[in-house]
Amino acid sequence: MNQKKSDLKKAQAKAKRASEQVNRRIEELGGLTNKLNQQLTEIQRVFDEIRGISSEEELQISELKKIRLNWVHQVEKIEADYRDIEIKASGFGAVGVGTGIAVAALGPTVAMGVATTFGVASTGTAISALSGATATNAALAWLGGGTLVAGGSGIVGGELLVALTGPLGLGMALIAAIGAGICFFIAKTDKKKLKNIFTAVGNRDARSMKLAIVELEERINRIGNETKLLSDAIIEVKGFGTDYDTMTDQQQYELISFVNLMHSSTRLLVNPILGLQPKFTNTDLNRYFEKAKELGPSKKLQDIMVALGNLLFKIKLDDTDKKVLWKAIRGNKNFIKAAGIKKKEFKFDIFQETLNALELKNKS
Repeated sequence: MNQKKSDLKKAQAKAKRASEQVNRRIEELGGLTNKLNQQLTEIQRVFDEIRGISSEEELQISELKKIRLNWVHQVEKIEADYRDIEIKASGFGAVGVGTGIAVAALGPTVAMGVATTFGVASTGTAISALSGATATNAALAWLGGGTLVAGGSGIVGGELLVALTGPLGLGMALIAAIGAGICFFIAKTDKKKLKNIFTAVGNRDARSMKLAIVELEERINRIGNETKLLSDAIIEVKGFGTDYDTMTDQQQYELISFVNLMHSSTRLLVNPILGLQPKFTNTDLNRYFEKAKELGPSKKLQDIMVALGNLLFKIKLDDTDKKVLWKAIRGNKNFIKAAGIKKKEFKFDIFQETLNALELKNKS
């Protein structure tokens, strides 16, 4: 048993180290996206001064400006919501799932990194298939900003379930609950099975985040390169003058290439880091219910199913494992309370249907 406990701690430590590395990259990404945004703002200003530019290019530039301004708005929202939750959470002392950045550390630069990491659509809505979640929810869950799990939380009810779909969320919450005493009330063999499950979860998360680090580093390099290209383009465009009709054919052609550069650079701001997106979403769950010709349970229970789907993604369970894990979650009073449901509502059928939905996703 000691060896298994050691394996669990090793897996948790690996996941935590990887998450801390990810957060450092997110912070670095934020500094670079800030510079990229500044260059995009400046080249936008330079293009706005050009008279007679074609309507097609003008429309493209206008759309890119709208996307970028929505991204800036999301950055501001993430920072503001983070501060708000920090205040709400200040009265709670409990087990946290923070993963490397302290609550007080979230400033504009980190918020920019978070917005880019989790992605923002052209409408300003976060690209997230979580149940009604915004980038703020995902960001706060990832950074651990006031997301206190066992014993109280600044994020409550359904929002907690959204938070727990973060890379370390539900797994860390339940591991914390086990460490806090739930294991003392279950059989020795069940403890062993739970530790094996969470060891697998920790190892999976560590592997996943290592891949995300590679993706983040690639994004960081691309943003650095495109920021330099934009800087050079700004100097060049300023030399063309402000009358499109008097520009040479070569200069007009270069303007089109610079609009394409603005487009690719803007996408680097708003496209999410895929490796940190939820592995199981409400879209996946709804697809399962449609195929099964079922309406599905209440929204609160569906939120739990999404959280469980992310916890158990690519984790192999036998029939006994399923029963043990279901009982452990169902027996976690703090979790059930925070999720806003009653213990009797979390039936084994809910757990099994989550696994069925996961199986359908894996087949598709």
